[in-house]
Amino acid sequence: MTKIAKRTKQVRDGIDRKKLYGVDEAIKMVKERATAKFDETVEVAMNLGVDPRHADQMVRGVVNLPNGTGKTVRVAVFAKDAKAEEARKAGADIVGADDLAEEIQKGNINFDRCIATPDMMPLVGRLGKILGPRNLMPNPKVGTVTPDVAGAVKAAKGGAVEFRVEKAGIIHAGVGKASFTEVQLVENIKALTDAVSKAKPAGAKGTYVKRVAVSSTMGAGVHVDPSSVL
Repeated sequence: MTKIAKRTKQVRDGIDRKKLYGVDEAIKMVKERATAKFDETVEVAMNLGVDPRHADQMVRGVVNLPNGTGKTVRVAVFAKDAKAEEARKAGADIVGADDLAEEIQKGNINFDRCIATPDMMPLVGRLGKILGPRNLMPNPKVGTVTPDVAGAVKAAKGGAVEFRVEKAGIIHAGVGKASFTEVQLVENIKALTDAVSKAKPAGAKGTYVKRVAVSSTMGAGVHVDPSSVL
């Protein structure tokens, strides 16, 4: 156990838990401490002044990160005939209709993003209990229910990140890898915070973005001054 404690101490060393850092400095600190043997994901957590239990305070959307996520995204598409062909040509990993629904019902979910054409929604709707909790349910609000399947597949592969506020009013999103440059990470973070700000719901009262923190997969969180990213 000492080894873990020692590593945790090294990772946290030099981070003032009570201080709010500018985003440039915060990213520098996160990158310096991302010392795992794999390319760690850099994540952002935003604490919002909303209560998502109320429909008028739900925050969700999608943002295209200018520098991508650094992650290979596996995309499944519900489509038939010409639309299915379009999806395959655009690089979708899995394309199907009833056969794909059967696989999902069996628990074979080998994808990270799910897209559907509008005519497939009666079929996809029946999978809500499986896809919903995994945040994979296609939704027109985030562009994953669309006749333009090719565009949606390319967006998903090219760095589109969906965000959705959790029960406690927090949004988590991966914004790149520790191997990205500081500039690339800062650009991605600003794109995300901008999209979240624009998605401010009508029912939100008081301070909307309360706290922002960045961290890497195995690293400690660094609190960011919200004014440096908004």
